[in-house]
Amino acid sequence: MTQDKASSQQSLDAWHDALSSLQILQLDPHGLGGVCLRAPHGPVRERWLSTLASLGLPLVKVPGSADAERLLGGIDLAHTLQTGQLRMQAGLLQQADQGLVCLPMAERLAPALLAPLMQALDSGQVAATHHASAPTATRFGVVALDESLPDESGVNAALQERLGLWLDLQALSPSDIDASLNDSEDDALHIGLSPGALARAREQLQQVQASDAQLHALCASALGLGIGSLRAPILALRVASAHAALNGRSVLDDEDLGFAARCVLAPRATQWPAEPSEEQSAEPPPPENDETPEPPPKPETPDQAPSDPPPGDAPEDAPPDTPPQEPSAEDLQEMMVAAALASLPPHMLDALATQKGARSGNTSGRSGQTRAGQQRGRPLPPRPGRPGGHARLHVLATLRAAAPRQRLRQATPLASSNDTTASRGRIAIRAEDFHIQRYQQRSSSCLILALDASGSAALQRLAEAKGAVELLLQQSYARRDSVCIVAFRGAQAQLLLPATRSLVRAKRAMTGLPGGGGTPLALALKMAHEQAALLQRQGVTPILVVLSDGRANVTLQGVGGRAQAQADAQNWGQQWRSTGHRALWIDTSVQPDAQAKQLAATMGASYLPMPQVQAQRMAHAMDSLRTGPA
Repeated sequence: MTQDKASSQQSLDAWHDALSSLQILQLDPHGLGGVCLRAPHGPVRERWLSTLASLGLPLVKVPGSADAERLLGGIDLAHTLQTGQLRMQAGLLQQADQGLVCLPMAERLAPALLAPLMQALDSGQVAATHHASAPTATRFGVVALDESLPDESGVNAALQERLGLWLDLQALSPSDIDASLNDSEDDALHIGLSPGALARAREQLQQVQASDAQLHALCASALGLGIGSLRAPILALRVASAHAALNGRSVLDDEDLGFAARCVLAPRATQWPAEPSEEQSAEPPPPENDETPEPPPKPETPDQAPSDPPPGDAPEDAPPDTPPQEPSAEDLQEMMVAAALASLPPHMLDALATQKGARSGNTSGRSGQTRAGQQRGRPLPPRPGRPGGHARLHVLATLRAAAPRQRLRQATPLASSNDTTASRGRIAIRAEDFHIQRYQQRSSSCLILALDASGSAALQRLAEAKGAVELLLQQSYARRDSVCIVAFRGAQAQLLLPATRSLVRAKRAMTGLPGGGGTPLALALKMAHEQAALLQRQGVTPILVVLSDGRANVTLQGVGGRAQAQADAQNWGQQWRSTGHRALWIDTSVQPDAQAKQLAATMGASYLPMPQVQAQRMAHAMDSLRTGPA
C-alpha cells in the first residue's frame, strides 16, 4: 500500500510539473526553446494539449509531409500559375511569430525539414525559399510531440538539445489527472495567466538574480549527470528564473532550482553522479606539530584593567545579529542531483551504457543503413536533374522552379511571334527547371552475437543468452531484422547460427552447444568480421554483440599463449572499428575487468558490465543498441 501511495504521489508531482511547464512556456515561449513531450495518444496528452491551446499563444501545427517551402515560405504556386504573376506566401514559421510551433510525430521528421527549423530557432530569422529579400525576424518556441515506441528512436538529438523542458507523461493515467484536479483548487484547463499577471511576471523575470553558488551548482550538477552541452545549464537557469518570476520572487531559491533539475537536467542525464571518495569526504587531519604562535594579547594599561561588563549592557564589540548563511554550492548541487535522480526512469543505466559508446560517424540506424534510391522508399526533397532511366520527373518541383522565370521568358521568346501568340497562357519550361524524385531506402540489420562458451560459468551464460535471443527474435520479423550467432570455445570459433529470423532454428542451435575449454577470442572476432562483410554485401547492416569476459588465451593458430592471444584480439578489434559498424561488449566478469574494457575501446564498442547475466536485461541492452540513434 505504501508503494502504491508513493507511485500515486509521483504521478501527481509529474502532472503538476507539466502544468507548471505550461505557465513557464506562456511566460517565455522563445527564450526556453520549447517543450519535448513524450506521451502516447490518449486522454492525458489531449488534456495537456487542450490546456496549451487555452494559453492564448499563436499555435501552428507543422505536419510531417510539409516541405521546406511550406515551412519557410516561398512561391504561391496555384496563384502564380493562374494569374501568370509571381506571388509569395508566408511560411508556417512566420505565422507562428511570438508563439509556438507544434510538431506532431516529431521523431519521424526528415532532416531536410529539421535543419531549417533549427536554424530559424537559433537565429530568430526565417529566410523564404526562392526569395531574394532579407530574412524575416521571427521568434517562436517548439512543442515536439514524441510518439515513439520503446523500441524506436525518439526526437532528433539536435532538436531536443534546443528545447528547454522535457516532459514524460507515459506513466500517467486519466485517474491521476482527476486526482490532481480534486486536490488542487485550480482547474487544469484554466491554468493560463491573465494578461495583467503575464505582464507582471515578464517584468519580474527581468529582475530575477542568481548567486554565484547557484550558478556553480547548476553547472556542477549538469557535469555530474554526464551532460556535456552548455545549453543545458543555460536553459536550466532560464527555467528556474521563469519559475521564480511566476511565484513573485526576484531571487532564486531551492524550489526553483529543484524544478529546473527535474524538468531540464534529469531527462538529459547520461550517467549516475559519481559518489565522493573517502579521501575527498574526510576532513583533512590536523598538522603534526602545533607550533603555530598564538596572537599576543593586547597590552593593557594600568588605568584599563579588565572588568566584566554590566549585566544589562552588551559589549560594544559584539557582532550584530547576522542573517542565516546561504547554502553553499556543494549543498545546492547535492539537492539538485537528488531531485534529478528521483525522476530518472528504470533501466536507464543499461540504455545509456549502450548509447554512450556510439559514434557520430556510425551508419547503423534503427532499421539499418540508409541509402538513396529513385524507385521506392521514403520520399526525399527533389533535386535538380535530368529525367531518364530510373530517374523520374518531379512535376511540382519543376513547376516551382519555372514559375519565377515566366515573365522573363515571355519577354524574350525563343520561337516566332506566331508561335508565341499560339502558346500564350502556357508555362514555358526549360531544361534547367527539371527536378527529379528521390527516395530513401533502409536496409535490414543483423545482430551478430559472439558468445563465449568457455569456462565453468558457460552453462549459465548460454542459457541466458538463449533467452535473450528468443526475446529479440520475437520482435525481429516486423523490422526485417535477423540474428547470427558465433560461438567460441576450446581452440576454434563456430558459426552456430547463420543470419536468420527463425525462432525455431535459433532454439535448436542453442540447445546443442556444449561449454568449457579455452577462449579463442581472436578467432571469434575474425569470424564476426567475415560474417559482417558478407552481410554488408547483401545490403544488411551488421551489429556485433560480444558476450565474454575478455580473457583471451588461444591464438589465431589455435594454440595457447595469453600474450599473443590478447595481441591477436586487439588486432581484430581494430579491424572491426575500421568498418564503422556498431558493437556492444557485455562483460560477464564478476568484477568489471579492465582488459575487457580496453578491448571494447579498441573495437569502438559500448561497454556494459553484467556480472550476473540476465536474459531480460541482456535483451534490453541489445535492443537499445539496435534501435538507438545513429
